[in-house]
Amino acid sequence: MDVLEFAVEKALELGASYAEARFEEKNGTSLAMKNGNPEGLQVLADRGIGVRVLVDGGMGFASTNVLTRESVGEAVKKAVKLARAASKVRNEPIRFSDEDFHRVSYKVKMKKDFRDVSPEEKLELLKKIEEEVKATGVNVPMRYIMYSDQLWKKEVLTSEGAHVKSKIPRVSVTYNLVVFENGQMEQAPFVQRAFSGGLELIERDEPWKWAVKDVQALERLIYEGKRPPEGKIDLVISPEVAGIAVHESVGHPYEADRIFGREAAQAGESFVKPDMLGERIGSEVVTVIDDPTIPNSWGFYLYDDEGVKARPRYLIREGIITEFLTNREYAYKLGQRSNASARAINYNREPIVRMANTYLAPGDYSFEELIEDVKLGVYMVSFNEWNIDDRRYQQRYIGREAYLIENGELKHPVRRPILEITTRALWSSVDAVGKEVEFYPGTCGKGEPGQGVPVWMGGAHARLREVPLRRP
Repeated sequence: MDVLEFAVEKALELGASYAEARFEEKNGTSLAMKNGNPEGLQVLADRGIGVRVLVDGGMGFASTNVLTRESVGEAVKKAVKLARAASKVRNEPIRFSDEDFHRVSYKVKMKKDFRDVSPEEKLELLKKIEEEVKATGVNVPMRYIMYSDQLWKKEVLTSEGAHVKSKIPRVSVTYNLVVFENGQMEQAPFVQRAFSGGLELIERDEPWKWAVKDVQALERLIYEGKRPPEGKIDLVISPEVAGIAVHESVGHPYEADRIFGREAAQAGESFVKPDMLGERIGSEVVTVIDDPTIPNSWGFYLYDDEGVKARPRYLIREGIITEFLTNREYAYKLGQRSNASARAINYNREPIVRMANTYLAPGDYSFEELIEDVKLGVYMVSFNEWNIDDRRYQQRYIGREAYLIENGELKHPVRRPILEITTRALWSSVDAVGKEVEFYPGTCGKGEPGQGVPVWMGGAHARLREVPLRRP
């Protein structure tokens, strides 16, 4: 866009040593159904330009949704003014790492373009979930189901030669189901299935089958669930539980802006320090990767919002801390190159260090091999609650669907087993990892003002030896 070139040139004229202009446009729809009744159609249409500059070592950001030269010029002036003011109160100037930049355009293709599908047909997806849930015969008095699609168009231009255009469609289905049987209530709160791509991905995923599975698991828990064992026992965690654990106890504390203190008053601190690179944090079978480039993933991108080419980031490799999530600012502080972790949720937010698709890498074990020599343990399939402290070190996970393991066999469901453990103890206790990887979507919150970005969390099954489990 000519107006992006204008913004960058204007910033340089006003004294910026670096200038970045980013155009974003989002268009989409969402529909909801509550207890079988449609709750209306929402239409999203939003676009604008964000401008970020460096002046005398200070950084400034401003945005506008009026795409005229006059309005964009005012945004540039504001960003430059803020950067100058920031430079006067900083202890040290902000510098960016040197990178290779490209002029590139990419997009995610849709086999079934949701823009060509009527709201009535999209509503049929929700009706399908509603019908399949009711067909189980289980009493589900609360059923909230939502469909959403968005097409994200973006163009990033910088004074250092980056020019990246992208077009990424995103589609999702979310449901909240409450089961009430035998005078007891259990729920699957806001389970999401989500992808980057067309409507065909949701249809192929068949979210109604996931919903039925959740309802049936909750019914079993009500009628067959018993108290879990307590004490130090073996625990097998599913890809869903592994996913929330790697997201919260690895991804977030490895964000370099947390490590260097910027996020302390906003999203929290980190137990990780810069000199912990190369330190052992887990067993040799633990490798944690954050990879934005996974095709059709919820957190997909090929270039970040600073124009840096994305790649898999190995946060932990065979138990060793090997990499932090960085943008250009914090890569410079570490004497490294950026690993393309700069993301903004919209044109009116600055790019900050974020995760994309974080997962526990697969190992060599089948599920049967993971449980075959467990004399007494628990298999935690899903969770209803998790908590972690501000430094991402002390944490708790409460199971939703979970089963007793006895002499290598799965037995009856157990109610709300609670794992309370430190990050180091969690990953050090893993002695075996499964072969198959699964992913689960989420919206990762961070920043001030807040930015909720799409991410995938997941990985393989994992076996934890002699970890502290307790009852509610």
